[in-house]
Amino acid sequence: MTTGYLPAPYVVRSRRQETHDTVTLTLSPAGDPLARFRPGQFTMMYAFGVGDIPVSISGSDGVALTQTVRAVGAVSAALVGAATGQPIGLRGPFGTCWSEADAQGQDLLVIAGGIGLAPLRAAVLSALAERDRYRRIVVLVGARSPAELVFAAELDQWRTRGADVSVSVDKAETGWEGHVGVVTQLLGPARIDAAHTLALICGPEVMMRITARALLAVGLAPERIRVSLERNMQCGIALCGHCQLGPLLMCRDGPVLGFSTAEPLLAIQEL
Repeated sequence: MTTGYLPAPYVVRSRRQETHDTVTLTLSPAGDPLARFRPGQFTMMYAFGVGDIPVSISGSDGVALTQTVRAVGAVSAALVGAATGQPIGLRGPFGTCWSEADAQGQDLLVIAGGIGLAPLRAAVLSALAERDRYRRIVVLVGARSPAELVFAAELDQWRTRGADVSVSVDKAETGWEGHVGVVTQLLGPARIDAAHTLALICGPEVMMRITARALLAVGLAPERIRVSLERNMQCGIALCGHCQLGPLLMCRDGPVLGFSTAEPLLAIQEL
């Protein structure tokens, strides 16, 4: 039986290169699997002999987990470099979830900046699996450049399954014919029905703050806006205190928060 204290053994079943420094790993259990996750939750991923870090779960086929990792430090670099067949340790799942089903009968608006699309991917896939329960599923994605766009190969599949997907990049490259600019510039064309929309936002904190305020300006209530905050999570089970943010422990009380709760905390920078 898995616990929150010891990593469960998983093995890399497949890997997909998303960008020059980001991969998506499909991980199959080599023993008892973790408990079923909810979109927005994360695991502590352990690279044996290196350490562990929190990584959001970007999907699952019911048994295997999909996790998307960007190389920014020693542990993440080791995970990004993991080969097919390599063992990985997982603890979790931990944290709060998007609860995207709260938008059923209404519009689900998903707004991602960069690697922030990874924690949101599972919510998009969950909603698309029950597409007829939503009026609209709108996905707005921002990236620094086309080469930095994660899940690029999936976006057309999401469109085919009924999502309205728009992409904007900060800097265009040769051959790019899409929008150039910040992701908030996509809000106008998205034709948001403020009274009947639930918004999920994930990306750099400045992007989430600006995007949430833009949604407030067009009439969304704060309780209809959710963001995902990441801090220095080390234990995952609210014991070590490293992820304390104001009155909250983010591994337990986050990462997904309503904007009314998150807004004052976004001003607190992690040391």
